Amino acid sequence: QVQPGESGGGLVQAGGSLRPLCSASGRTFAWCILGWFRQAPGKEHEFVGSISWSEGTTYYVDSVKGRFTIPRDIAKNMVYSQMNSLKPEDTAVYYCAAADPSKLPIRYEYWGQGTQVTVSS
Repeated sequence: QVQPGESGGGLVQAGGSLRPLCSASGRTFAWCILGWFRQAPGKEHEFVGSISWSEGTTYYVDSVKGRFTIPRDIAKNMVYSQMNSLKPEDTAVYYCAAADPSKLPIRYEYWGQGTQVTVSS
C-alpha cells in the first residue's frame, strides 16, 4: 500500500506563499487520486482539492480557487499544494491522502501525518 508523507509547511505572512509537498513510501502514486485536506483548531476536517495522478485532472473547493493549485512531479513521485495569496483563515494542519479510483465511492484510505501551515495577519 502507499503511504503519503507531508513536509514543507511553515509560518508566512498574509499574502505570502507556501508549497508543502507530499511524497510516497511503499507503492508509488501511479494509480491514485491525491487529495489535500486541512483542519483548523476547533473546526471540521475540510477537503481542499485533489488531483488524478494518471490524468492530471484537478479539483478545488471554492474557498481556494484561484489561489491554490496542486501540481505533481511524476519523475519524483511527489505532489504539491502550491498556496498563494494566503489568508489567516488558511491556518491549519494540512494533510495529504490517497484514494484508489477503481473503488467507488472514492474513499481516501491512506493518510499522511500532516504539516502545519500558519498565516499571520
